[in-house]
Amino acid sequence: MINYKRFTLENGLKVLVHEDRSTPLVAMNILYDVGSRDEDPEMTGLAHLFEHLMFGGSKNIPDYDTPLQLVGGENNAYTNNDITNYYLTIPSENIETGFWLESDRMLELDFSQKNLDTQKNVVTEEYNQRYLNQPYGDAILKLRPLAYKVHPYRWPTIGMDIAHIKNVELEQVKTFFFSHYAPNNAILTLTGNINNYSAFKLSQKWFGPIESRAIKPRNLPEEPAQTNERILNFERDVPSDALYKFWHIGPRISKDFYTIDLITDLLAGGESGRLHTKLVREKKLFSEINAYMTADIDPGLMVVQGKLMNGVELQQADNMINDVITGLLNQKDIGEEMEKVKNKFESSTVFSRTSILNKAANLSFFELLGNPELINNEVDTFRSVTPEMVSETVSRYLVPSNCSTLNYISTRKDRK
Repeated sequence: MINYKRFTLENGLKVLVHEDRSTPLVAMNILYDVGSRDEDPEMTGLAHLFEHLMFGGSKNIPDYDTPLQLVGGENNAYTNNDITNYYLTIPSENIETGFWLESDRMLELDFSQKNLDTQKNVVTEEYNQRYLNQPYGDAILKLRPLAYKVHPYRWPTIGMDIAHIKNVELEQVKTFFFSHYAPNNAILTLTGNINNYSAFKLSQKWFGPIESRAIKPRNLPEEPAQTNERILNFERDVPSDALYKFWHIGPRISKDFYTIDLITDLLAGGESGRLHTKLVREKKLFSEINAYMTADIDPGLMVVQGKLMNGVELQQADNMINDVITGLLNQKDIGEEMEKVKNKFESSTVFSRTSILNKAANLSFFELLGNPELINNEVDTFRSVTPEMVSETVSRYLVPSNCSTLNYISTRKDRK
């Protein structure tokens, strides 16, 4: 059981505290309720750009990393479709340095043209390295607009077109910051060697003076139900053909979320997963194959992707994936497998709770979802999934009319 306290400052900042005296460290996690779904379609990639800008100096502190490192701290951040998350760990006796650094960059960044130009170059290079200069890297750029037609999940976190970042101006960056990065749009979570009283006093001292801001209203278009199968053939000079299949699923708080999570584990839970067992080891159709869900706050995707062995036809591989998925409808066959998956989920969840960083990030995210108590009942919810629920979920979501397929075709002459 993870015990925690919650309070909200007058400026709207939500604060959660979990005391853990088994460690000399404190983890500080600040979740901003802004991701790539909050961007204008004509100016995408800003949330990810801010992940970099936030380390480029703030209004009063020109260098974020050095003061933190001098007191034994470490930090990092990530951005996805829904959130931007910043986190650090620091010895408990130096925790006020973390409050000082994080509150100042929430107050205001160093909005200089030099800093913006530097980070634009960094993001452009990341885009080139990750998506354009490695085999299959650009698949995500084709996948999302195939699956989504109106919802902003149709572009990846790094942006729809890198030209958006190259052309963004300083005033546009400032507007985005003051419309999203604010105490009333953030969740601060502290876990580790800190008590509730100290957490409250320090939060009030450092974050309390920051005024709340007018947050841009979120009015996202609802993605219409997909009623026909979509197929896209895409050619590239890559070692072998690859196949990507994805189905629309419900939102993160959907009652089906943990059922689909369990299904992906049945399909791709390591080498014992059904996809690897049947299509890699037995049939030798794929060199590798995986299944996962995007776990987005709004309705997301379940994905199966794999690289084919040379000489295997895409249609044959596609048919075999469908056969493996259909096999989950046989409720008599999956009881023992489900128990193994549930045991693995429970053990990995319990192990993850030994990390104060994991606890801080999870408490922040579950608070955003409206129920931080999810951190304590995830295992029970996962264990409550039945074979009947698996069969019903497969029948409802994993059907051809709800599926989009990207055939990533190798143009190399010697691939067969």
